[in-house]
Amino acid sequence: MAKIEKQDPKKDIKKISSKKKLTAVLKGYDGVLSGVLELLDAARRASARAVNSIMTATYWEIGRRIVEFEQGGEKRTKYGEELLIQLAEDLSSHFGRGFSRFNLGRFRMFYLTFSPEQIRATASLKLPSVATNQIPAGKSPAFLLENLAGAFPLPWSHYVLLMSSSRSPEALSFYHTEALRGG
Repeated sequence: MAKIEKQDPKKDIKKISSKKKLTAVLKGYDGVLSGVLELLDAARRASARAVNSIMTATYWEIGRRIVEFEQGGEKRTKYGEELLIQLAEDLSSHFGRGFSRFNLGRFRMFYLTFSPEQIRATASLKLPSVATNQIPAGKSPAFLLENLAGAFPLPWSHYVLLMSSSRSPEALSFYHTEALRGG
């Protein structure tokens, strides 16, 4: 996701105001412009956070589907690596980069690390009456991702770092809590 740069509304006002001499005549224009610039900046930041949460929830859901497919039978378990290779090839040809076998393995690990029980226990999450483990590996209801997104307030890169650097479930929980606090 592209980083949204914070802009200085006062700097923008000077740039815009100096270009338009009419604004000198309009009383309070600088205040209106400043407010609109701040509003747009806030909306961009909020939309970036929302997209990050939805994508992180999507990666968790992909991990769930991989795990459930692998556990669908003993024969499937033997072919788990082949599943990741084939899925990576197909997704990469359809969507481009970001779906390597390695990344799909991360999605799988993400699901295994943050179990459905932990996700349901997240205070900000309001799951529908359908439990995540009862949803078929095919298509999930559209509202599921929106509900799951509330369980993942951090960007995907933070979860990757947490999973790769935490040596125990307790350490993961501690660092996750600290990241949420901003510490």
